Amino acid sequence: MSSELRLKKLRGSGGYIMATVTDEQQMKGNLGGPDLFLAPIGRLNDDKITKHFCNTCEKEFEGPPKIEFENPNEEVAENLVLAERGQYICKVCNASIAEYREFKKPNEEGEIGSAKPLDANAATAPTVEVATAPTVEVATAPTVEVTQPGSAASVSSIEGRAVIDENANKVGIAKQVGIDASTQSMVLVITKNDGTEGSIPWASIKKVGEVILLGKPEEEVAVQSGKCSECGFVNKDESKFCEDCGTKI
Repeated sequence: MSSELRLKKLRGSGGYIMATVTDEQQMKGNLGGPDLFLAPIGRLNDDKITKHFCNTCEKEFEGPPKIEFENPNEEVAENLVLAERGQYICKVCNASIAEYREFKKPNEEGEIGSAKPLDANAATAPTVEVATAPTVEVATAPTVEVTQPGSAASVSSIEGRAVIDENANKVGIAKQVGIDASTQSMVLVITKNDGTEGSIPWASIKKVGEVILLGKPEEEVAVQSGKCSECGFVNKDESKFCEDCGTKI
């Protein structure tokens, strides 16, 4: 495959950048539509970025935006770690132009297991975007900007797996892990049976094996055991009446 660099427009939820990218990076950024998305590519070096456009400022600026990132090394599933999350930020107004996440498998030969509850603070931290074709804006058809696992830490074993719902029906094929830009929550990007793209909340994945089985993970079911059917308030496990509305649990 050619490694020749080409100047491309890479879109994010809050603007775009102009950067020189390789053929491999273009493939990561191409989610099925005519546009290329920045979130699946991850972090680029400043010297590769020539311009950035901010939707908030409604203006294009010379040079790269600010890039802020951290390495939480947070285990989001068995044998799946969130290695880095970050965002591209406008140098003038500090608005977010794009976000990304990169994942890795500590054991490259092992499988990815049950999803784990994410840290509540992670929702407010910089995250990846999941973008799909026009119907979805990365990490997937609901407006999401999608994150592709980094090339050195590819979660290739999840790609191409059949996705099966709780009724044993095949709903599609797994494509990649990403983040819904609107909710900042982790999702699985899939190719649905009709050929279109869609996303499934990571919390809806029960188990990843030879197939990906949907259904609430046991951890999440336990957390919701005291949820009130009337008002939705999550009570303590030993509660017999809802602490918010008084309904019997």
